[in-house]
This record gives sequence, C-alpha cells and structure tokens, in this order.
Amino acid sequence: MALEFDPYGVLGVSNTAGAEEIKAAYRRLARRLHPDVNSNPGAGVQFQDVTAAYEVLLDPIRRKMVDDEMLRRASVDDFYFTLRVTPSKRSITPLPEPQVLYLLAEIFPDPRAQDSSSKRETRLNLTLVLDHSNSMAGVRLEKVKIAAYQIIDNLSPDDILSVVTFNDRADVIIPATTVRDKPALKARVSMMLASGGTEIFHGLSKGVEQNRQFLGPKLVNHVILLTDGHTFGDQDKCIDLAVKATKDGISISAMGLGNDWNDKFLDELASRTGGNSLFISSANSVVKFLNEQVRNLTNAFADRVKLAIAPDPDVQLELAFKLAPHPQPLEIGGSTIPLGNLQANRHIAILLQVQLPGGMDIGFRSIVRLVASGDILQQMPQQKFQTASDLNLEVTTDPSREDPPSVIMDALSKLTLYRLQEKAQEALERGDVAEATRRLENLATRLLAIGQEDLANEALAEARRVAHTADLSDKGRKTLKYQTRHLLLPAVEERPE
Repeated sequence: MALEFDPYGVLGVSNTAGAEEIKAAYRRLARRLHPDVNSNPGAGVQFQDVTAAYEVLLDPIRRKMVDDEMLRRASVDDFYFTLRVTPSKRSITPLPEPQVLYLLAEIFPDPRAQDSSSKRETRLNLTLVLDHSNSMAGVRLEKVKIAAYQIIDNLSPDDILSVVTFNDRADVIIPATTVRDKPALKARVSMMLASGGTEIFHGLSKGVEQNRQFLGPKLVNHVILLTDGHTFGDQDKCIDLAVKATKDGISISAMGLGNDWNDKFLDELASRTGGNSLFISSANSVVKFLNEQVRNLTNAFADRVKLAIAPDPDVQLELAFKLAPHPQPLEIGGSTIPLGNLQANRHIAILLQVQLPGGMDIGFRSIVRLVASGDILQQMPQQKFQTASDLNLEVTTDPSREDPPSVIMDALSKLTLYRLQEKAQEALERGDVAEATRRLENLATRLLAIGQEDLANEALAEARRVAHTADLSDKGRKTLKYQTRHLLLPAVEERPE
C-alpha cells in the first residue's frame, strides 16, 4: 500500500501497541484536537490524520499492510527529516494572568543528504516571471537578461524552464520545455524590450499556467517573480492565485528591484506559498540574487514542506516568523504554514510565540502539537513523509532555575529590531509622527550597540526625515525592513546534536 504517514508516530504508540492502548492514545489526542473543543485550523488538519491513523491500526488487514510497508522501508534505509522543538522554558510558574512562551521549531534534513548530493535526482520545474515595463529600461533589463542566460546555462537538460514577461499584458516567450537547446532559449530572452506599465496578475497567472504544464511530485515546482513597480487593482487576484497554486504544489518567490514596489504585497504573496520575498537594492545585484535563488532550488532535499501547528484549546498562537534559511514573517491563519523546500545542507527554523492561559493547574500539561510534512525528493520513488513533536511543560510553584536557550534569546533580540521598524511604520499610518520618530531613534541606538553602524545611520537618517516630513523614504524603509530581517539569520545556522 502507499504509506503517506506513520500511523504509530501519529498516535504516539509503539508498533507493538494493542487495541486498548491505541484507543487510549486516540482519546487523549481527540480531547485536544477535535473540532468541537479546538477551533484552531491546525488542530483540524491534525485530527484528520489522527482519525485516519486510528482507523488503520484498528483494522487488522490494513495494519498488516502498514507493518509490511514499514518493514520494507526499513530494509532500504529510506531518507527522512526531523523536527525539533525547543521552548524558552521547560517549567513555568502558574500566574493569574496569561503569559508568553516562545518556541524554536527546526526541521533538519537527513544527514546523509549531503553525501548523496552528487547523485541528485531532483529536477526543477522553474518559471521566471519577469517585469519588462518602462521602468526596467536600460541596465535593469540588461542585468535581468544576463541572470536569465546564466540560469539557463546552469540548469540541467532534464530541468524544465518557462519564461513569461509582463508589463500591462503578458507574453510567454519560452513555453515550458526541457532545457536542451540552450542557445535558442537564450536567444528568446535577448529579445526582451522595455515598454508599458505594470500589472502583475497578467504575468503571474500565465506563469502559474506554464508551471502547471509539467507539474509533478518528483519536481521542485517554483515560480520566481521579479518586478520593480507597483501593481494596481489586482493584488487580491494575485493572492487568490497564489493560494490555489500552493494547493497544487507550486511555490512562488517574489523579488522587488529598486524602491518603487509594494513590499507588503510581495511578502504576503511569497509567505502564502512557502516562497521567499527579497529586496534587490540595485540592478548590479540582480544576477547574484536570481542565481542564488535557483541554486537553492537545485539543492532541495524535500519540497512542499508544511507545518501544522495545533495549540491546546486554551493556548493561543500569536506569531510565527521564519528565521532560516530566509527570514520573513509567516501567515498563521490557515490549517498549515507552507515552508517551501528543505535544502540538503540548510535547515528550516521558525520562531513561534504562544500565549498560555492564566490560572493553570499544577502538574505536567500539554501545550502544542506540531506536525511537519513534505515530499522527500532524494528518494526513489519520491516519498511523502511527516514527523510530529508534542510539547509538554511542567507547571510548578518551584520552577527549575534555567536560562532560556541562547539561540532563542538571540533571535528575540534581533526580532525586536525588525519589529521596531514595523512599529514605526504603523505609527506613521496612524499619524503619530512623534512615536514613529522615537522608535526609529531607539532602533538606531540598538543597531549601534551591536556594531551595525551603517544600518544605525540609516535608521537615524529616517528618524530625522520622519520628524521633518512625517514620512519614510521608500529606500530607507525597505533597507531597514529587509536588513533587520537579515540580522536574524546567523544565529540559527547550526546542525542538530
């Protein structure tokens, strides 16, 4: 049978568990995850898996098939990935009011993945959606062409490429095809000319349509959007398209070039699909950014990675922020959080903030259950895989003396910098110039304290600008936003013990 998950792991029982133990495990999880007691969307999707696992293991015929398949997999030593969850505290004092707990969730590829990289079977189904509006004229468009040439040169003959150009309309200049006649493909790219306005939906919809031509579970199906301008009136259509693309297994990364583009829109577009949103400050950096993005895709160990987060009914998930490999905020309103691909040599790290209820009873209690799932590509055939982690804490009047893990403290201190610039922008939107100025001055002081002198000077310059003009410059705001994000990255680049 096709085994898409380990039912024993889902229920948290051994493969020798009897019927009563299986029923007891199911009842424990149902009390936490059933839609009648837990309205969190992540709990709903996990309860479906729990119910499926319960039904399989209580059916002797289906359980025998599962055991046989797991035995077969063990004999061929299948690849896997691991999920590790580290709380900021392992024991807490009960308080009458709610309190905050931070979790670091990390997904690590199989350590053998790097050793097998020379035998990589991963293929790309890559679509480039490139802005060629009037504002791209000159060096910007030339750099985009150079980047596309290099991408074509570096793709393997069995990879699939499509290229869509757009302004206020869209054209497919390279229909989805294997990368065999590279000179012909580059010749088509060379014909790009700058003209017209910017309407992203036209280009993105044709790009997703091209990517769907070869859509497959053994491929990394990815769309890269590059634009240097605002799109007007079609943002909601783009987001709806992105949500549908994610359900099909397509992720979208969005790159903004220069200063005149909507960063909130591109952030949401990428985070809804598990892609990345990036700020390219100058045309000279286009080649580097585009090629690095494609290199990361070719190094994928697993794709379509998702995280389902199910806080207990009285626990609230307040924030999720991806720290690595590309720091950015994550949407938490859906049943799962798409994370894109897991690279063979880099892990995924996410910082979660949850609110615990006041008046908790003394003793050990469950807090949140997390399930990471995805398609392992370095496996023949491609394999769906999932792994769960269930976090429990001790509630006690005498908690052990412990310092929060340094990796969480470091991430929180740097996330504070990112939040300061976000709060400054929010204050400006409310018309509170004084608060925006104070937050930017505070940001400059903190950046200077950690040795980020250039970024501190940028924050101070923006504080002065805000005080005099009641507005941030596009360049300064994007620089502060994306550079404070980037500060989050080094603290979590480590392997599991």
